[in-house]
Amino acid sequence: MSISAYLNPDFTLGKKLIFLLITFIGVGISIGIIYLSTNLVLNKKLHGRSREIAMDLAFVDKVQRFFEMLIAGVSVLSFSCSYVIINHIYTLAQSGAAGKLTSTERMLFEMWSEGKDFLLLLLILMSCVINTLLDTFIIPLKKITREEKATIRMLAMFYVIVILMYLNTIGDESQYSPVMMYYFGLMVGRFVYFDASFKDFLVALKNMFFNLPYMALTLILIGLLNLFGFNMGYLLERNYYIVGIFYTHLFLMVCIFVVHVVWMIVAHRNSTGGRS
Repeated sequence: MSISAYLNPDFTLGKKLIFLLITFIGVGISIGIIYLSTNLVLNKKLHGRSREIAMDLAFVDKVQRFFEMLIAGVSVLSFSCSYVIINHIYTLAQSGAAGKLTSTERMLFEMWSEGKDFLLLLLILMSCVINTLLDTFIIPLKKITREEKATIRMLAMFYVIVILMYLNTIGDESQYSPVMMYYFGLMVGRFVYFDASFKDFLVALKNMFFNLPYMALTLILIGLLNLFGFNMGYLLERNYYIVGIFYTHLFLMVCIFVVHVVWMIVAHRNSTGGRS
């Protein structure tokens, strides 16, 4: 069974451009919500230039946290989607529904059958590499610290767990439950490690709590985009919903990449104009 079986041949270039436009609108509205919330919570005692500078710094920080949430989400989801597709193909091959396997496919079948746990670990490591490549080189987020990125990446596991919990209620539980257990284990490992104190645990919990709004905003955004995509027939319900959800995340990556590049160009021109 080829990867093309999981894609929609009717999702033409024109429809993809429409979906991309809708995604841009969704990202724009999300950034607008962040701007309004930043303005509301900013210290009212600040006025003039001081308030403008504080607003700029706080706004950029919050937007980059939101971007990191999306990047971490797509990275973690890449593991989930890979697992579901591979396991689905494995099940079809095991039952004989996939037809006669080639020598390469049979080798991959045996590798998955005998070394599934090691391959899953490899997929998790690859998702971490994808996250680092995205937020360091492709969409460099330099205004938030490594500790803040680590917190949001941990929260992204919970973000994907929420998605999988919902998919469990409408899909095949046997496909999603194993992935959820992996993420629960990773989250517990991040919270409770052998030399962690109770204070460390509380600090990690507090950091996650303060970043929950970004997870909520991302869940709302991805939920609305997927609702639009599935209702319009751009994304398919066959096989597994998670493929469509991952596809939507890829569109979001394109959007935030463009937004980030434009943002950097505007910021550079403003700083250059300020020095002249």
